[in-house]
Amino acid sequence: MGEQVEKNQVGIEEEKTLRDRKASWGKLGRVDSLNLEAGRVSSSHGHSSNKQNWQRTLSLAFQSIGVIYGDIGTSPLYVYHSTFTDGIKHKEDLLGVLSLIIYTIVLVPMIKYVFIVLWANDNGDGGTFALYSLLSRHAKITLIPKYQPEDSQLSNYRLDTVSNQWKRAQVVKTKLESSKAIRIILFLLTILGTSMVIGDGVLTPCISVLSAVSGINSLGQDAVVGISIGILIILFCVQRFGTDKVGLTFAPIICLWFSFIGGIGLYNLFKYELGVLRAFNPKYIVDYFKRNGKQGWTSLGGVVLCITGTEAMFADLGHFNVRAVQISFSCLVFPALTAAYSGQAAYLWKFPEHVDDTFYKSIPDPLYWPQFVVAVAASIIASQAMISGAFAIISQSLSLSCFPRVKVVHTSSKYEGQVYIPEINYVLMIACVIVCLVFRDTENIGNAYGIAVVAVMIITTTMLTLIMVIVWRTRMWWIALFFFGFGSIEIVYFSSVLYKFKQGGYLPLALSLFLMTIMGIWHYAQRERYIYELRNKVSSQYIRDLVANPNISRLPGIGLLYSELVQGIPPIFTHFIANIPSTHSVLVFVSFKSFPVSKVAMEERFLFRQVEPKEYRMYRCVVRYGYNDVMGEPHEFERQLVENLKEFIRHEHFINTDPVLEPENPQDSNLLVNSGRGSSRVHVEESLEQPNLSSRVSSVSSRSSKGIRSAAAPAQAGAEEEMQFVQRAMEKGVVYLLGEAEVVAEPNSSMFKKIVVNYGYRFLRKNFREGEKILAIPRTKLLRVGMTYEV
Repeated sequence: MGEQVEKNQVGIEEEKTLRDRKASWGKLGRVDSLNLEAGRVSSSHGHSSNKQNWQRTLSLAFQSIGVIYGDIGTSPLYVYHSTFTDGIKHKEDLLGVLSLIIYTIVLVPMIKYVFIVLWANDNGDGGTFALYSLLSRHAKITLIPKYQPEDSQLSNYRLDTVSNQWKRAQVVKTKLESSKAIRIILFLLTILGTSMVIGDGVLTPCISVLSAVSGINSLGQDAVVGISIGILIILFCVQRFGTDKVGLTFAPIICLWFSFIGGIGLYNLFKYELGVLRAFNPKYIVDYFKRNGKQGWTSLGGVVLCITGTEAMFADLGHFNVRAVQISFSCLVFPALTAAYSGQAAYLWKFPEHVDDTFYKSIPDPLYWPQFVVAVAASIIASQAMISGAFAIISQSLSLSCFPRVKVVHTSSKYEGQVYIPEINYVLMIACVIVCLVFRDTENIGNAYGIAVVAVMIITTTMLTLIMVIVWRTRMWWIALFFFGFGSIEIVYFSSVLYKFKQGGYLPLALSLFLMTIMGIWHYAQRERYIYELRNKVSSQYIRDLVANPNISRLPGIGLLYSELVQGIPPIFTHFIANIPSTHSVLVFVSFKSFPVSKVAMEERFLFRQVEPKEYRMYRCVVRYGYNDVMGEPHEFERQLVENLKEFIRHEHFINTDPVLEPENPQDSNLLVNSGRGSSRVHVEESLEQPNLSSRVSSVSSRSSKGIRSAAAPAQAGAEEEMQFVQRAMEKGVVYLLGEAEVVAEPNSSMFKKIVVNYGYRFLRKNFREGEKILAIPRTKLLRVGMTYEV
């Protein structure tokens, strides 16, 4: 008797555990492509949800100095030289340029980025993809149709409630979703911004290291170029160790750098000409343009270099938080840069002929060599940050099917966002060496650099304006002020840097065009492939025939059939059966789905549904990853998948064995399912999209639990039997079934499509990594079957 009571108590505890695992069973509903939603987790898992105390925020502010300000901090090395390419013809021009520099830093990095753009983060992560992710979460703008109702249940993917500006947001949202042209333009803007930032990974090391090494110009230009190339090669060779290994030294060095340039700036300011502080009066900007006309406009291409690296404040936000970046920029970076540029202007007021080497000539003799060493170290750190940023962006592109497969190595256990991509690393190294050998001087590289910097800023302004309309639902006059205010400033700067297109400005555009072509071809072919699978997915009749076919044998173990299709069983399954007339005792159709969010919580990662008939033990599983999530080792992935599958089986038995309650209303006579403590009513309907799966449940509501008998014991008994079967199958071994689909254009396709698919996409697939290498599938467990898709 006591044993029976104990068993009942265990059953009650199991039932309680089942309910407590999810936030509320009453919120679950069987809908659309997978019948059972993942459920909601009560807390958000993004960076932004963690309440940071001031002590931690100040610590992050210090760390951010060494990671995100190296680029903008080393700009004083070359700004005046790039602006006054023909020398200083009038001393008053120094006041005009200094005023331009001051107000450019105030308006763009300070007001636009530090106090506005940083808030457009994706659960703490920034960059072009963060902006795109916010838009795609609130409007269906992505080109590959992978939408699922279950997606809205993800903690980091939920939409905000309707605000007062809802009508205007809905109009813009409807326009975005209904216009394929606009969706394509947004996608192109995203990959253009991505390509420009990757291009910065080439230009930043070149201009920073060349400028720093120019301090030993007495050795000759050839020696400067040679030493710079040597430093760059060493820099790229140590990338495989990861930035985390030397991260502790970054912040002190950059702090020392800012202390040096700020202190030397103040020294020069008081020693040579304190009157240059008149440049805080913006009237000197007007006088400058009146005096110089077209030449003043073209000089803006040099002035804009004072804000290089601004985008890094947003792109690297994931390692810190908004307050930390705001504090570090406002309290250290801005005052140091203002003092440095003012001090150089004061020095040039007395020695205008030294404009070609302003930075080093303005250093007091006792500090020359210490400053030279710190300058080289700071330039290396600035280069390191942009190279790491290029790796991170390519890693994000992979998650959104926007870049061919490459190997991504996570170099830090502390920061998941720190990655290393071997192939890209050596491509960037070769590109840097070529740029240094061809241009040899910072002036032409600066012309190229300016285009990349301003282009990314314009893209950020455009996408953030859409976010203000759709996501933030800001008042119209604030939106107009932001768009036209910052947009006009950036357009003026962009027109100036484009004027120097022939003097090196073509380089970032050529790099971006090359990268965009690769990304566009890959994404287009992947989209066509996905749509082919969606149109040709396996029917429910085929599954029933398969079950009834005595010639199909069952093999011991678990089979994992990989596919990108998230809305059904892929057509390559029929090809498997035709070539190998057998299936495993447990078969799981695994689809990896990438989300335009930074992270997906582990308890929400696996989404299962059983394929009818249930006795055949076939399941569909969508594995959901954010672009900063790390895919674990195969054995760890197998363990997680099986554990979640067993949990799904437990949940299914728990639902299906609960007693049915009478509905409150007569029209609800088709409602079923009882959650024990409180009943849940669910409406059964046939899915129009997925006929091969079991019944759909589209709405659930909770009722009082008075008088309900618990069915935990029978549910537990049936679940344990199925879970033990799955466990035994895993012990027999896991086999990965990978379909290699060759994608070709249909015979009646246009010539352009045939070139893109048959030649461009095929070339990329052959020269980049294959699927099993990306997924780290052991070859001893891999079974591949080929198939041709005509798209």
